Amino acid sequence: MNKYNFLHLVSSIGIFIVLFLALFLLTVKTKYKLGNRLFAFFLVGNAVDALKFLMREFPINHINLEAFRWSIVYLVPASFYLYVLSICYSNFRLRQKHLLHTIPFIAYNLYLMWGIYFVDRSSKIHFIKGMNEMPLMQFFQFLFEFLFQVYFIASFLVIRKSKTVYLENYTNPTISVINALYKITILYYILHFLVLLRWLATFIFGWGEVRAWIVTLDGCAFLFCTCWYLLTALNNPDFFRGVNSYLKPITESIPKQKTSLLITEEKNKEIQFLKDFMMEKEPYLDSSLTIQGLSEQVKIPVKDLSTLINLYMDKHFFDFVNEYRIEKAMQILKDPAQKELTVLEILYQVGFNSKSSFNTSFKKYTGKTPTDYRKHAL
Repeated sequence: MNKYNFLHLVSSIGIFIVLFLALFLLTVKTKYKLGNRLFAFFLVGNAVDALKFLMREFPINHINLEAFRWSIVYLVPASFYLYVLSICYSNFRLRQKHLLHTIPFIAYNLYLMWGIYFVDRSSKIHFIKGMNEMPLMQFFQFLFEFLFQVYFIASFLVIRKSKTVYLENYTNPTISVINALYKITILYYILHFLVLLRWLATFIFGWGEVRAWIVTLDGCAFLFCTCWYLLTALNNPDFFRGVNSYLKPITESIPKQKTSLLITEEKNKEIQFLKDFMMEKEPYLDSSLTIQGLSEQVKIPVKDLSTLINLYMDKHFFDFVNEYRIEKAMQILKDPAQKELTVLEILYQVGFNSKSSFNTSFKKYTGKTPTDYRKHAL
């Protein structure tokens, strides 16, 4: 099997998996419909772009369709960015303002109307042969790369901000899913980096052997990323419940610099009161506890409570609550009277709802796994 047949096989498998996953996302019954649809559109856009791997020569009988295929890439980075927003923020909705993201796609198609769509075949071919030398086409190529970088950076900033807000306001966030979203974003960028290498190889070496091998590598990377998307979807069926987009990191809400915060006697009393409340009332046993819920229980305004925990106590709300859960779990694990309880039963009992989250937090706090801790404690 030569590299062209290998590339054809790999790309065909990748495209099939992508379209199958997109169909599943569009038809599965879930409350996360918007995120699923945006990700499905992103996957279909990648599948359409990947059709180039199946082409041995230019489709001269379908020039208009091929030209339109080129324009789809102007929607893919924007769809990924909107997907990230829909995943990270539970109250995200598509608005009319989001239509602005389609402007490059529309502008590029208007350009193609003049050069390809509404002219005869000979004019189409003449236009295509010289289009890479045209200043306007070079502008559109630069525009695509610029937009990709902007959307990629924007996606990372959204993920980072939402993770900070989540840790400051919620307990038991699915950190593994946030990390998966990070990895998907990185893989997406790596895939694009191979595209840049292909462009560079074409510019330096022309349409030769070097470019052919990079195209083959690009096709294999496409299949790998496709399988990664599928694996991530299977491992995270409830893909991140999202935070409220109106919530802001506490450092944005409190203009003071953290280093200027002085712990006064009054703050010490508030901190001690909060610690005593956590020990006596054990609100952390509620796996769905949020900072809003704790605020109602301790009768402290949410903003003040968040400042007290995240700035004065120098802890995320997530870590603050889970430390009490770990302490409670440690008491149970070293209690001979409760040695019949399994680790799974204990983690649910102390307020966790994920075994992986419990194990990670427990080892971070104690340096041991729950099983090892129990062996040494009993």
